[in-house]
Amino acid sequence: MTDFFNQWGEAIWTAFLQTLQMTFIALGFSVLIGIPLGVLLILTRKGGQVENSTVYTFLNTLINVIRSIPFIIMLFLLLPVTRLLVGTTIGVKGVIFPLVVSCSPYIARLMESAMLEVNRGVIEAYQSMGISTPKIVWSVIIRETRAPIVLGLTIATIGLIGETAMAGLVGAGGLGDLAYQFGYTRFQPDVMYAVIIVLIILVQCIQSIGNAFARSLKKK
Repeated sequence: MTDFFNQWGEAIWTAFLQTLQMTFIALGFSVLIGIPLGVLLILTRKGGQVENSTVYTFLNTLINVIRSIPFIIMLFLLLPVTRLLVGTTIGVKGVIFPLVVSCSPYIARLMESAMLEVNRGVIEAYQSMGISTPKIVWSVIIRETRAPIVLGLTIATIGLIGETAMAGLVGAGGLGDLAYQFGYTRFQPDVMYAVIIVLIILVQCIQSIGNAFARSLKKK
């Protein structure tokens, strides 16, 4: 065991940091895109505050199309665009764009589902008082769904970790790349098992933190 850590400890730590970097950079951009998209879906759907069937149908279809494409296929599909935008298709830098494209629609759908739980009567009551739509969105819809939103983002984060592992197939770095390059192609199962253990611990920690944060928001 000591020999294994002496040989692979630094590599696993570096891969772990790369995985965190990919996950949270992509999550940040995905949140900036996904939450507004989710709000727009709520507002433009039938019966929404700014009902617009054309906008809703377009966004709904676009989200469904992107979510229908498995990430590994999208990764290769977006290689030319990624190279054009960031100048490379490998490393952490080369995988952020595909991760954001994949995760943003997923977050938008999670946000839409969470926000649909808000009591319609509460929204109508605020509308009858002349409260503007932006204030209703921020002070009513988002405030009332803070806990589900946190749980949704927790799910999205865990999904992103899985996608960063797949990104190892194109040399993105991270734990997935380490497991593939050494655990699989070089027939070193102990590296594979170590990566799996690290991923399990990471996912458990993120899920526990998300659950605890959501519970604290419910009490407020």
